[in-house]
Amino acid sequence: MTFSTAHIALTAIVTGLLAIPLTYWLLRPRHWIDVAAIALVTAASVFLWRKSANMGQLNDDGLSPLSANDWLAPVLTYVFLGVYAAFRPPADPQRFGRLRALLTVVSLVVNVATI
Repeated sequence: MTFSTAHIALTAIVTGLLAIPLTYWLLRPRHWIDVAAIALVTAASVFLWRKSANMGQLNDDGLSPLSANDWLAPVLTYVFLGVYAAFRPPADPQRFGRLRALLTVVSLVVNVATI
């Protein structure tokens, strides 16, 4: 089974929207651009992975109710946020590490719940 681009985009948007309050709560950034950037990176990681790997073999639940794509989308979220932090180092790396871990879990939950 494959999913429509709209369905994948909705999943990414939900993930990005959930990243906004979590980013603000954990990082308390001085600029909203930081919150928006992290939300955008999080959403992009989900959208780009799910869209590029949207094939039946990866969407089938191998370990019910989880598919390979359900497991791998959060991995990409973790990697994308790590790349973001490499180019824009966080003021508090420990808090950013917590946020990165939390958004990885959010990515998994949203992917399982919406796709």
